[in-house]
Formats: sequence, C-alpha cells, structure tokens
Amino acid sequence: MTATNVLTEENRRLLQEIKRRTHQMAAINVVTSVVGQSLDLEKTLQTALDVALEIVSADASGISLIDEAAGELVLRAQRGWVHDFVASHPMRLAIDEGMSGEVLGRDDVVVYNNLTGEEDYAMPSFREEHFRSIAMAPMHARGRIIGVLSVMSNEPGRFDDDSVSVLRVVADTVGIALENARLYARSVEQRQRMEAILHATADGIIATDQGGKIVMTNYAAEQMLGAERDELLGIPLRGAPINEHIRNQLLRALASREKGEEKAFQATMKDERVIAVLVNPIVNDSQFEHLAIQDGWLIMLQDMTHIRRAELARARFMQEAGHDMRNPLSISYSSLITLDKLIRSRDGAIDEVLDLAKSGLERLQTIINDLLHLEHIESGYNFRIHEFNVLDVLHEIEHESMDRLVDRAITLSLELGADIPQIHADVRWFKRAVHNYIENAAKYTPSGESIAVRVFCEQDWLVVEIVDNGPGIPVNAQARIFDRFYRVQGDKSTGSGLGLAIVKGVAQAHGGDVYLRSRVGEGSVFGFRIPINPPEELRRDIRLPDDENRPPPPKLF
Repeated sequence: MTATNVLTEENRRLLQEIKRRTHQMAAINVVTSVVGQSLDLEKTLQTALDVALEIVSADASGISLIDEAAGELVLRAQRGWVHDFVASHPMRLAIDEGMSGEVLGRDDVVVYNNLTGEEDYAMPSFREEHFRSIAMAPMHARGRIIGVLSVMSNEPGRFDDDSVSVLRVVADTVGIALENARLYARSVEQRQRMEAILHATADGIIATDQGGKIVMTNYAAEQMLGAERDELLGIPLRGAPINEHIRNQLLRALASREKGEEKAFQATMKDERVIAVLVNPIVNDSQFEHLAIQDGWLIMLQDMTHIRRAELARARFMQEAGHDMRNPLSISYSSLITLDKLIRSRDGAIDEVLDLAKSGLERLQTIINDLLHLEHIESGYNFRIHEFNVLDVLHEIEHESMDRLVDRAITLSLELGADIPQIHADVRWFKRAVHNYIENAAKYTPSGESIAVRVFCEQDWLVVEIVDNGPGIPVNAQARIFDRFYRVQGDKSTGSGLGLAIVKGVAQAHGGDVYLRSRVGEGSVFGFRIPINPPEELRRDIRLPDDENRPPPPKLF
C-alpha cells in the first residue's frame, strides 16, 4: 500500500471517529436539553426513557431508583416491555442482587450481549421479556449512585463500546435531572405540609422580607386582621390594609434601634378583640466572616380576648371591692392604732403581731389606692393638661427617688437628649408614671448596680425609657407585662401588680403608648411615649368640663 493510500485510509478513520464523537456529543446535548426541561419527576422519567431509546437505538429501556430506607432498587419507569413491572408486578430487588447489583457493586456499565433466556435472573419473570442484549449504567448525582439506567434489545450483540460510552454519559445526565426533580418534588411536598400546618393553627402568622413586604400569611392572620390574602401578599406593611395601631407598632418594632431583637406588644381591634403580637427576626447565617444576615421578620398574632375579658372582670370586681372596703379598712387601721396606744404592758410578741397587722392593712391600702388611680385615669377624672418644663420635673423625680434607692446602693442617672422642649401633659400623672417605672426597675436591679432614665424626642413625641440590668423578661411574657395583676412566672416580688398598668393608662390617656425591650439575662428597657403637643380634642377628652363638680378622690387613712 502506497503512502498516499495509507494517508487516505487514516483520514477516513479519523473522519469516522469525528463523526462518531460528533454524534455522541449531539446525543448528549439532546439528553441535556430535553431531560432538563421539567422538574416533574414522572415526566422526567418518561422523557429520559424516550431519549435513551432513541440515542442507543434500543428496543426497551427502564429506570430503577435506589430506595435507601428499604435497601432496594425499585423499577420506577419502563418502556417497550411485555409485562408491567412498575405497577402490576413491582420489581424490587436488593441492591446486591442480580445484574443491577453487579452494576452498583462495580459502579460501572455492565453489558450482556448474548442472553439465551436460561440465565438465573433475580426476577424470574424477567425471562419472559426475551431480551437478547442488555446494557446497564449507574446514574450518579451529587457524588453518589442514585439508580440504574437500562437499555435492552431483542437482538444479540447490540451494544458495542460506542453505545456504552454514550450510555455512560446519558445515565449521569439523566441521574442529575432525576435528582433535581426528586428534590423539587420533596420541597413541594414539604411546602404543602407546612402550609397545611400554618393554615390549621389558631395563631396568626405573617412573614415579611427585609424591606417589610409581606410574603406569607395564614388563614388565622387574615381573619384577625380582617383582610384577604390577596390584599396582603406583596404589600409593604406600611401600606397594608390592617388595624392602624397594629401597623404602627409593627413599623416601630421593625425600625427599632435595637436590631435583631424579639419584640412583643398588645393591640385592641375595633371590635374590642385583643391581639398579642410577637415579632421575631428571621436570621440566616452568612457564609462570609461568620456574620448573621437578617432576611426578614416573622410576626405571630394570638387572640387574647378571652384572657383580657377575664382580667377585666377580675379588675372590675377588685375595683368594686376596693370601693366597698375603704371604710371598713379605714376603721380597722384606726382601731389598730388605738389598740396600740391602749396597751400598757408591752412585749415583743404583741408588737410583732401589731406590726404584721398594720403592714398587711397598708399593703391592702396600696392595692386599693392603685385600683382607684386606674379608675381615675380611665375615666379622665381630674386630669389637667398644662405646659411644664420636662427637665425640671425630671430633676424632681431624681431627687425624690434617691431616698428609696440609697438603701440598696442603687444609683440613678439621667441621660437627656438634646433640645428637650416643654410639653403639654398632666404633670402629676407624668411623675407617677416615671416613678412607677423606676420603682419597678429597683425591684429587680442587684444592689450596687445602676438604673438609667433616658429622655429624648422622636419627631413629635417625648420618649421616656428606664434601663435596668435585672434578670430580663421572657418573650412569651412581654405582651402581657402591662396587664393588671400580671406577674411573670416565678416572680416573688411584692407590690400591687398594678404599677405597670398605671403607666400604660397614663400614656394612653395622653394619646401615647408603652413598650418593652428585654432579653433574659440582659436586663430590660421599659419606655413610654406621649405627644409633645396633644391635639385639642385629646385635651378636651382628658380634662372633662365637670372636673370641678366631682368629689375629691378618696383618702383611706
């Protein structure tokens, strides 16, 4: 053979190899584009079978997936078979059985090109298919075997090295597509299960993104807020058609200077329902520099109306009882004082009994006085709005509080913002609210520590905050902390249980509100805000025209 002939033959072989490789690449591209078009698992299975049959020119094909929990290989889809081994007669084989077990054990393509029908199949009925050639390739996804792609022919010697090379690549391409479809199906199932749970719960749930746009609500939240799902989804909280008080409180919570904190508050709806609101940041761990990135907010709503009604009934009973007990209590206390003076023979036991009796009556007096104070606040009795200098009043409060704090070696500091103006409010109730906050902080502040009173302005509001480093308050108790008589579980401190409720009443009577920021083990910040210049109609509501004609407030002792 001449050199020219040799060169010609070599070029012919190279051309055939190029055509073969081009055909393989085209086939692989077809598999990639066709199989990856859908995330529906069943559709992907059927599409993969059709593509495998076409590319390797086989008569039948099948896809088996590993059931890791059962330790079996399960035929999930078939094409061109005589019998139905998917639904009617499920083919489930142990992962180490038969030809498929050989594929999984070797992690490579296995080819049988001369089947006679006499083989000892792990599934005996498979013999009735009368296949003469079979090629089986492991399917990989994310570094592991997820199943086996099989192609069969009715002719012997059907699958050569070229077929095996193509089948190997096709199998892995199909494996990745199937794994993606299976993961998608699993995520859809989990989402549907989660949605069923969310819509079945009695508590309302709202989720927002970083910018405060609502991305998810459940049925309970929609019912509590009186808004349809379509009216809320995709809408920023600022523009959501919900109760104005809840919306404003939520916006304050999301814009708080204390980032990443859980926040809780209560709101009363127009229909008198009471809703407890808990706001939690949704935080994702960053892959960079170990930073936590806030991804949005989770807002939980709980209908507390039944609890609130029970508390109001108890409060009404206590107020009525307080009115009825004023005279008997005064008589009892006066009798004790008289008895103390009449006793001539003194000893420690008698003095101790008398002191205990007077102490108990004085504590009962405090409770009754606080109940009557709440009644006065809620009714607007003797509320008088006038302009006063906040700084002067704060220094008076500081001086008056020192005597009560010095015995416990607790220091009190004032942290005043710039340009605090004079305000229009009832100075007596303003002082009472600040004193109540300070006294509450003093109960839980360790000896030798400090309490800070922060006062600053936010737009048209005067804000007062009392900061302590006590034990902190659990989040599940924060929404009710301003309710009458409410105590955090395990709290054994003394008091009427009405001090914080009085602060809330004073703030609301002035057109403001109260709030709390606290973490267990990190102390608390109790605050209230009132308008610097309340509107005229609010002033008229507070200072009733017949104040002068009302009887003076009762004095027990």
